[in-house]
Amino acid sequence: MKAKLLALRRLIFDTATATKGVGALEETLKWGQPSYLTPETKSGSTIRIDQVKTAAGQYAVYFHCQTDLVETFRALYPELSFGGNRSILLDARDKLPEAALRHCVALALTYHLNKRNPARTK
Repeated sequence: MKAKLLALRRLIFDTATATKGVGALEETLKWGQPSYLTPETKSGSTIRIDQVKTAAGQYAVYFHCQTDLVETFRALYPELSFGGNRSILLDARDKLPEAALRHCVALALTYHLNKRNPARTK
């Protein structure tokens, strides 16, 4: 599980570096989970990662539940598994769906930027 979470962490940092407008990413703990914020630009919504406590062998990428991010991800990537309106669920036995996750992470890291400038998402 540790290796899976570290790979997810690396994907988040790599995506932040490659995504215009994000700026420096801050890693901190929120609710005891590794969390990623964009304090420099305030471009994004917080992303958290952790193992799913109630499901052995599962881990997740968590997003703010009062955004439409997971709803957007569900429409774009119906093949992914979701936990309500707050997470993308991943199975430790499966290969990381990198392309889809990179896109979802980029959308989360630019969420506020895109809300301020809707033409950016087109």
